[in-house]
Amino acid sequence: MPSLPAWPSRAVGRLLVVLLALLAAQGGTGADAVTAARSEATTTRAATPDRLRYDVTLRGNADGSRWTGRQRVSFRNSSDRPLREVYVRLWGNGVDRCGTPGAPPPVEVSEVSGGTAGRLSVNCTALRIALPKPLARGERAVVAFDVSIAVPERNNRFGREGAFRFLGNALPVLAVHDAKGWHLDPYVSTGESFYALAGDFRVAIDHPRALKVPATGRTWTRPAKPGRSLTVSVAHQVRDFAWAAGPFRTATETTPGGVRVKSYWAPGTSAEGVRLTRQDGAAAVDRFGEEFGRYPYGEIDLVMTSGFGGGMEYPGLVLLGTTEEGSAVVHEVAHQWWYGIVGNDEYGAPWLDESFAQYANTRFYGWETRDCWSEVEWPSDETALTNSMAYWAGHPGEYHFLYTAGSCALADLERTLGADSMARLLKQYARDHWYGVSTTAEFKKAAQSVTGKDLNPFWKLHRIR
Repeated sequence: MPSLPAWPSRAVGRLLVVLLALLAAQGGTGADAVTAARSEATTTRAATPDRLRYDVTLRGNADGSRWTGRQRVSFRNSSDRPLREVYVRLWGNGVDRCGTPGAPPPVEVSEVSGGTAGRLSVNCTALRIALPKPLARGERAVVAFDVSIAVPERNNRFGREGAFRFLGNALPVLAVHDAKGWHLDPYVSTGESFYALAGDFRVAIDHPRALKVPATGRTWTRPAKPGRSLTVSVAHQVRDFAWAAGPFRTATETTPGGVRVKSYWAPGTSAEGVRLTRQDGAAAVDRFGEEFGRYPYGEIDLVMTSGFGGGMEYPGLVLLGTTEEGSAVVHEVAHQWWYGIVGNDEYGAPWLDESFAQYANTRFYGWETRDCWSEVEWPSDETALTNSMAYWAGHPGEYHFLYTAGSCALADLERTLGADSMARLLKQYARDHWYGVSTTAEFKKAAQSVTGKDLNPFWKLHRIR
């Protein structure tokens, strides 16, 4: 394991807190990840189904541990070939797989309309729905189904901590088909497997009035039946939808850049940690808006508890373990651009979001990175920044390279190109892939376009393949 970059002691301390928290949040062996890494030589332009619209109604029980409802998904075939099927990803089943006798998977789908459902596959995280007839290019279709969600009894991105429930990756989303075929990769606990195209969500959440419900998108809450409230969330051009539930304390502020920051924290969470998280989160969303392009969603929710492991990003919502030192909020806010707005296949090319988010985090805090690459020691010839989760899940002790070596490589690229050229590169790169999907090959091409230097030696040195 390499030494950390030679940054100031305070910065190293904060990096250790952030890095250890991030890795704790993603703990696990990832034994499922046996799929070979995909080449990025082909384009993602034919990715389908696109122009997604999710309309969802959900009702929670008394403590927010069970949710039932109906989900309708409208989509278009944007590929040249007829679309004969779609796959629904039930990522909430990733840890428990198909459950055990007497204990079904946490997320179940039933009463499918608009197609014929097959059997669950990929350890109960993928459901094939055959369409009634082939869907030609440009045509739209709709599938709908009942959904039942039972929040697992573990402190996890889809789990619970005391009276608080986290529903990350709980809502089913459509899988992506592109030039490489259907992306049906396995779930990994070390890191993420998620790959989705941007779509619109309208989610109506019926819940007990005693529970606060932060959620992706702009939210409004109004009284419903006695003792209950209805929180409605509308989110445009996001890749996923997450929410939480519990007796949170709350505060709302608007940044100078016009973004509404809603903070939710559990009683018992460090008051100083909450203050630092709110302060840095609000500053980060404005700063990254200036550096990468204005934050387009209007609202971001910061959900804080004392025992959540590290942080986890979702569009418009981040889950944060918060201590008196603060939290990983800046890294997670950076993910709103790197994964959220500028999409990537998180299983196939996780460096495109993790390394970029950590680079943004490093620049935000002003950590010195001038000599950081001299501290990088690769464990083997197989280790590379551009490895897929098939590799990292099989080598969890090396996963930190995406944060340490990855952010250092981008800092070295900034020095190679010059600060002004790097700033222009990232803003233009984000603009070119806004709400879309990028690849390593496309980033390398974009970087080469802003300089007359041959960057091939740079990519080779930093193992960006």
